Amino acid sequence: MTGEPRLDRAIAAIDAANADDPFTLAIDGVALPKEQTHAEMMTRWVRELDPEASEELLLAARAHHIRRWMIPRSTFPSGRTAYLRWRRALHSVHAELTAAILEECGYPRRSVERVAALVAKADLLQAGDSDAQTLEDALSLVFLDTQLELLLDDLDDSQLKRALGRTWRKMSANGRAAARRLTLSPRAVESLSRLVDGFADE
Repeated sequence: MTGEPRLDRAIAAIDAANADDPFTLAIDGVALPKEQTHAEMMTRWVRELDPEASEELLLAARAHHIRRWMIPRSTFPSGRTAYLRWRRALHSVHAELTAAILEECGYPRRSVERVAALVAKADLLQAGDSDAQTLEDALSLVFLDTQLELLLDDLDDSQLKRALGRTWRKMSANGRAAARRLTLSPRAVESLSRLVDGFADE
């Protein structure tokens, strides 16, 4: 199969793989499977940020955290070095699971490798890959949309500015403009505007 039917099959398979997530994300007061919901939000943001998004980019958005709960952070020691090892392990698993699904759905090797590279990060963002940047923007937008309110309660201004700074610096001008359009509480809007004001928009 080619075209949309194949894309629909692949997305359905990715969603099925995420459907038994033991963790949940509260959306409008409803608890939903976290990674499945996260993937749906990523897909919507990618479509908004890039209306001409390729099939490979849409698949990478849907699968970027596939079955993330399989490797808990607690399986690695504390500390930054161990954290980075955990992230690399996750990227590898995400890429492998995604590639297997795409192969089963009949995607050509070139497409499978492209999606796997996007999911695995593969230094594409540092190389200026536009699809990798769109994924980073979408990921940052989902983070701000779902986590900013929680961070306002958990972090002081200095900690919050550092956290937002790390996110803001990774976003493109297009992503930052979208962030300023997010539907957030007045408190979150004020905090976001105030704390990122010192970061350049170029």
